[in-house]
Amino acid sequence: MNAKTKASVLIEPYGGTLVDLMVTGEERLKLLEEATSLPSVQISERSLHDLELLATGGFSPLTRFMGQEDYHSVLETMRLKDGTLFPMPITLTVDKEALPSDSDKVVLRDSRNNVFAIMDLEERFKWNAEEEALKVLGTNDPRHPLVSEMITWGDTCISGELKVLNLPVYNDFTDLRRTPAEVRALLESMGNNNVVAFQTRNPMHRVHEELTKRAAEEVGGSLLIHPVVGLTKPGDVDHYTRCRVYRALYDNYYDKNKTVLSLLPLAMRMAGPREAVWHAIIRRNHGVNHFIVGRDHAGPGNDGNGKPFYGPYDAQELLSKHQDEIGVKMVPFKMMVYLPEEDRFEEDSKVPQGAKVATISGTQVRDDYLAQGKYLPEWFTRKETSEILLDVNPPQHRRGFVLWFTGLSGSGKSTTAQALIPMLLEHGRQLTILDGDVVRTHLSKGLGFSREDRDTNILRIGFVAGEIVRHNGTVICAAISPYRAHRNEVKKMIGEENFIEVFMDTPLEVCEDRDIKGLYAKARRGELKGMTGIDDPYEEPRDPEIKLDTVSFTPDQNAVKIVEYLAGRGFLRANGENGK
Repeated sequence: MNAKTKASVLIEPYGGTLVDLMVTGEERLKLLEEATSLPSVQISERSLHDLELLATGGFSPLTRFMGQEDYHSVLETMRLKDGTLFPMPITLTVDKEALPSDSDKVVLRDSRNNVFAIMDLEERFKWNAEEEALKVLGTNDPRHPLVSEMITWGDTCISGELKVLNLPVYNDFTDLRRTPAEVRALLESMGNNNVVAFQTRNPMHRVHEELTKRAAEEVGGSLLIHPVVGLTKPGDVDHYTRCRVYRALYDNYYDKNKTVLSLLPLAMRMAGPREAVWHAIIRRNHGVNHFIVGRDHAGPGNDGNGKPFYGPYDAQELLSKHQDEIGVKMVPFKMMVYLPEEDRFEEDSKVPQGAKVATISGTQVRDDYLAQGKYLPEWFTRKETSEILLDVNPPQHRRGFVLWFTGLSGSGKSTTAQALIPMLLEHGRQLTILDGDVVRTHLSKGLGFSREDRDTNILRIGFVAGEIVRHNGTVICAAISPYRAHRNEVKKMIGEENFIEVFMDTPLEVCEDRDIKGLYAKARRGELKGMTGIDDPYEEPRDPEIKLDTVSFTPDQNAVKIVEYLAGRGFLRANGENGK
């Protein structure tokens, strides 16, 4: 970099130019008028986040959703067709049927029909979800949240010049929502040649505070605390709660002369190593030249075999390999522990042999403190953080959950659920019952039994269940839900900690014997097509929370097993226990 004055831009955007796709003034008014006569497509929340960062330069040097050549080049090489390093495909997928055949332009709207941009329809191309998952995420395991989400995307990618007329309007934390240019200006005003950014999608505790302050000291510059408030991993703490924590820490414990707190409306992919490189590029566009990367950065947890999707240091290694090209140095998140006898944090590798250390796991935070209504230890987190987390985390026995019964028709789902209902009511739980047959009469009336309609039915049930759980309600769902990917998508909607899969492990021949409707017999005779277990597959759960034998045990006995499981998890209090 050339030496520049204190008032100049110290860190150039990635590619040298900060993209700005916003149309203003008279031209904007003309285009808004034109939009009223153009065909429209509704884009997803994920695509709206992407559009916002395209428009404001967060994804510089991209100026549009990727066309076919850029897309395939990124899949294969992590580079655009011109050779520029860019590891993440940024595409706009829609259903082919939704595209106009008689127009070369389309208006991009959100689910509420608000206008955001006009796109010239220069390219339309098919994409393959499995290919993208394997090449970008390194897996097609439906346990990966993006893999399970891909089933809801459209079948066609579209690309072309964008004229962005409006950005999303936010009514929360408005003073912390800044464009890349605005963040750059704040950092520039601090006059430091070096800036280190901290990415987070979780609440910050004392160790994060210590790490970020040390990182700023080590680079001799400013600190950008830059939490993601777009789409993160399902089940993460909501951004409203997290931002209250960030603000409390920033207001009380950080040096305002060299620290900026700003929110990033990014839709994460949970793509591990590739995502770390992408995050660094995005931060470069915000005026950053150092980036903190932790263990398993942007990792989604474990796969269907219980193993992490990515190695703990894969992300650090990939960014280190490309840091000179990007212009952003990788700063490793060093493991730190608390030394209670010295009242300080220290890097794990520097702790004297035999020294007493204090640690606390995420499970302990959740189960031993928040679920019990207890403040977290002050050495672990600030009191302000404890209070905010306790505000939104009721005790475990008052939290919502879903019991998702799955199994073949006749496996005993509804029968066991009916035996369970009075037992849960006895423990003070108020229930919502979403039985497959009942749901089809009301919520999913008109749907057939094609795979597409079955998928829609299950996702509708999952959406309703998730909304109830979000308000700490209890839901019993009894639906065949034969496909593993869609059960995983529902788990994602509801949250892994609140989703309890109950597999009715009943042999097909037993289900046929119990079939009072005669559906299996019709399917055997060829009179009924698409019968699960006969000519349509049932994909058994790989690791259900509860597995029930309905041949050796009665519905009452299995219901008792479920109650015992729930009590063990803390979702139920023992009869006779009082208290809130």
